[in-house]
Amino acid sequence: MSWRRVAPLVLIAGLALATPQAFVVSASEAEPTTAASPEARVIAEADDQVHVGSRIALATPDEANLTGELEQGGWMRGVAPAHISSITANGEPVAFDPQDKSFFIGLDRDAGSAIELVLTQVDGQTRKQTLSIAPRDWQIERVNVAKGTGGGSEAWWKKREPEWLAIRDARAKETGAEGWRQDFIWPVTGRISGRFGRQRIYRGEPGSYHSGIDIAPGNGTPFVAPADGTVVLARTGFSLEGGIIILDHGAGLNSAFIHLSQLAVSEGDKVEQGQLLGNVGASGRATGPHLHWSLMWRDARLDPLLFLPPMP
Repeated sequence: MSWRRVAPLVLIAGLALATPQAFVVSASEAEPTTAASPEARVIAEADDQVHVGSRIALATPDEANLTGELEQGGWMRGVAPAHISSITANGEPVAFDPQDKSFFIGLDRDAGSAIELVLTQVDGQTRKQTLSIAPRDWQIERVNVAKGTGGGSEAWWKKREPEWLAIRDARAKETGAEGWRQDFIWPVTGRISGRFGRQRIYRGEPGSYHSGIDIAPGNGTPFVAPADGTVVLARTGFSLEGGIIILDHGAGLNSAFIHLSQLAVSEGDKVEQGQLLGNVGASGRATGPHLHWSLMWRDARLDPLLFLPPMP
């Protein structure tokens, strides 16, 4: 089944208007606009938010402009007004560029039904924006077998622990990369052999869900960086991942590519969108050659398909 992005609509007082892929949300505590335009007055008098599929579309002055995919596994980029001194999302601080006030927020695969942004002004006043998050219909397989205990022997964990720590520490690195600002491209094209969020339920007990997408273009096929970034991990021989590259895109967003047959970059390298990273393989724990690509923002796991245009 092919995947495509659906263009959003903007709803203003019940009227549907075509728009680019952007939405602006109003603050629940915003003052009514004093603009003379009748359309501006209508917008100010409308409800706090209007739901359009997975997006919200409403405009009032002095609020954060947002673009993205407001659904589980999705994301948003934003630009806050110049007088904002801090931003939180569900109570957690969100870093933003001090010059242009731009920021990024990821939405976990199991994110709740809403996210509340609080924008604090330099004078201490706050503005709240509550955004609805659309649920996803995940691919769930229910099997009538007991869930395995997981883990391995003490000897296995002795080898695995430093690998796990290296991945954890790499994910936490902030390099100042700015790939998060870009429109992502496909690292490689081919058959999608595994989708994000897929999960098995073992006699009512959930197993781990699939944390990325699998692309199967053929063994040895080269793949490239989907966006600018800095290589924070580039190793071979990991127990599960085999050959692995982790690329920091900045703002807490990073990509991991695993099961690689060859690596073309080293830790510390700064790479540009479209630059060769390595070759697809079946190293580590893999049933066949494919590129497993996962995206994380802090601890939130995101769906790479929601960052991409249709596959060329």
